[in-house]
Amino acid sequence: MKRMNPTHKQEFKPAKWMGQNFLIDRGALKKIVESGELTKDDVIVEVGPGFGVLTFELAKKVKKVIAVEKDKTLAKILKEQLLENKISNVQVVEGDMLKINILELIGNDTLQIAHYKLIGNIPYYITAPLIRKFLESGRKPSIMVLMVQKEVAQRICAKPAQNQMSLLAVSVQFYAEPEIIAYVSKKSFRPSPKVDSAIIKIAVKKPKDLPKIDSELFFKIVKAGFAGKRKQLINTLSRGLDKTKERVKEVLEQAMIQPERRAESLSLEEWVALVKKIS
Repeated sequence: MKRMNPTHKQEFKPAKWMGQNFLIDRGALKKIVESGELTKDDVIVEVGPGFGVLTFELAKKVKKVIAVEKDKTLAKILKEQLLENKISNVQVVEGDMLKINILELIGNDTLQIAHYKLIGNIPYYITAPLIRKFLESGRKPSIMVLMVQKEVAQRICAKPAQNQMSLLAVSVQFYAEPEIIAYVSKKSFRPSPKVDSAIIKIAVKKPKDLPKIDSELFFKIVKAGFAGKRKQLINTLSRGLDKTKERVKEVLEQAMIQPERRAESLSLEEWVALVKKIS
């Protein structure tokens, strides 16, 4: 494979407002690829391909890569590089992934849907909405492997024993099993961001493994619980659900949860138990 024309990188100026920081650490790239558990049948949706460093590695191992790039200049450069290197299994889609319809992007082919995964070195400001978009989609990927801000990765993978659960953590853990693969220094990017990063793997649960409850009610209750930071559940739930403290106390105790506990300390299983009692 030919090397990228260096003039492209020299001429291109990263846009700060788009969160453009390009990964140059080959070791980190290798970990991203390995974490994807890639097969020749896989279809990869790559968000933020940039100059295509990760794209080219993915293309070697999978059936197809759908590379979604918001920056028009980068999309043009990537198309030229793919053509020059005679790589035919990469489709470059120019657009904002947060606004693109997932069903239209991956199509209706049953095999393609069954083998699609989300991978990317994404702009950090879209982390939460991007993950939420794919987890709440009718066509969820089987695996997500993303480069995200270190602190966000830790929040997503938080445990109740640490009293650091958040709405983001509960939301992701409802649909999937997240884990931190590796931490990546800010020196591994050009230009260097102000914070360190982490490679996070999110293994999406099969429908049969999801909690058997009304998801809309579940998230309504969880959001109410986290509405008051570090406040007791009896207060936040009473206010958020418009119920008396006596009724909230009764339901919490039925779910074996002490009323004075805080949302940050509850496990996913405890939230599920609480929702079942309320419903």
